[in-house]
Amino acid sequence: MYIAPANTDLLLSEAQKESLYVKLVEQVNKDFALANEPVDFDVAITPISLKIELHEKVYKLIQYKFGEYLNLLYIIDVPEKEIKSLNGGDLSELAEQVAFLILKREWQKVWFRNRF
Repeated sequence: MYIAPANTDLLLSEAQKESLYVKLVEQVNKDFALANEPVDFDVAITPISLKIELHEKVYKLIQYKFGEYLNLLYIIDVPEKEIKSLNGGDLSELAEQVAFLILKREWQKVWFRNRF
């Protein structure tokens, strides 16, 4: 049974533990490319670097390319209800929370593909 990790660090360590980290990075690259916002993370990227670089990318999208940001969320299929529940007071914190939701959804896709 799939249980979503509580935070980014737990998610990334679970992906590594299950030897699916590379697939997670590939899935992130694939979905960003589908949204015409390629990120091209190397599969050898460290989890902390992935977390930081994804946060920066989301921050820039929210700040400068909001339409593309919404398109990305749609393509990745991040639940709208979860996005609406976030506090948008601090843009940097919001970007960090959205980056976690993106990783959580991408991890769910990879996990299910691996299981079934």
